[in-house]
Amino acid sequence: MSISTPDVIDLLAGVKPGSALDGVRAQRPQTREQAQQSYLALFQPSDITDVSQEERHAVASLVAGLHRHPDAFEFYAVALEETGDPRLLETLKAEVGAALAAGPYGHYPAGPLTAEDQPGPTFRVSDAGREALGSRLTAAFEHAHLLVFHPRDARPKALQALFDAGWTATGVVTLSQLVSFVAFQVRVIAGLAVLASATKRAAA
Repeated sequence: MSISTPDVIDLLAGVKPGSALDGVRAQRPQTREQAQQSYLALFQPSDITDVSQEERHAVASLVAGLHRHPDAFEFYAVALEETGDPRLLETLKAEVGAALAAGPYGHYPAGPLTAEDQPGPTFRVSDAGREALGSRLTAAFEHAHLLVFHPRDARPKALQALFDAGWTATGVVTLSQLVSFVAFQVRVIAGLAVLASATKRAAA
């Protein structure tokens, strides 16, 4: 684990050294280490040729926002404040607000599972957002929304939209990893919050 980089899940979940939650996480040291290493690989990579740091943090902020986790949103969005373009962060906040949904939505292939089909809104970045974000981030935001709220509807056509916007195959893989990782982080943090609340009630 990086000495200079704090454990991000501990940071966002408010886990203090020696606390009950610290003890819970310490029971699975490999899981804890692997989660942090995944963060470092995605956000402190040695090669950003296919996905820039700005794109990584913008997508991560979007996903955290879609999961309605303000602390994670701020954690990833703070890096965007250093880009020198105030429009990016403001656009991001506006698009998160427009993209919020419930989900998951989508349609299964014809068969017994079609009874669970659930229609839902398809997100498209606004015209003003497209101008501020550019084609790459516009395509990335729309794809991230698809993966978060319409996972059943992921089709080759969706990937083609990324390629058409200039994403490479490696970039597309990284983008998918970013979406999955931030969603995983948010779930873990939510679980730790439930444990913390239960511990407080038991101690009261």
